[in-house]
Amino acid sequence: MKFIIDNWMLISVALVSGAMLVWPAIQGSAGGGLTAANAVQLINRERAVVVDVCSPEEFAGGHVGGARNVPLGQLEQRLPEVVKNKTVPLILVCASGARASRAAGVAKKLGYEQAQVLAGGMKAWKEANLPVEKA
Repeated sequence: MKFIIDNWMLISVALVSGAMLVWPAIQGSAGGGLTAANAVQLINRERAVVVDVCSPEEFAGGHVGGARNVPLGQLEQRLPEVVKNKTVPLILVCASGARASRAAGVAKKLGYEQAQVLAGGMKAWKEANLPVEKA
């Protein structure tokens, strides 16, 4: 007990830093985007536009049906050309969801307020047994 009292500050720092390390994993699994089923509903009901931010090679290997390919590095320049209507829901997809999360920030900065990420990316789409197009 004396150890805890004498070192309360070090113990607090250790607990806080541990929590900060675990937080991204908790946040990522707690609804960090659309599920594949919710994405399908958004596409069918609200005519959402799917934008795949993968490289052209990855896109050719398999993508969501009807998706448009705009690589992440070109998103800021090409997104306004590809999706002119900024009020339409926008679903951003990549292989795992990481690049799409960054793309969502760029899209929102450009005025696409309804930009959302497909949680888990193409991996989650395939796991849900949804159709994949190949170029």
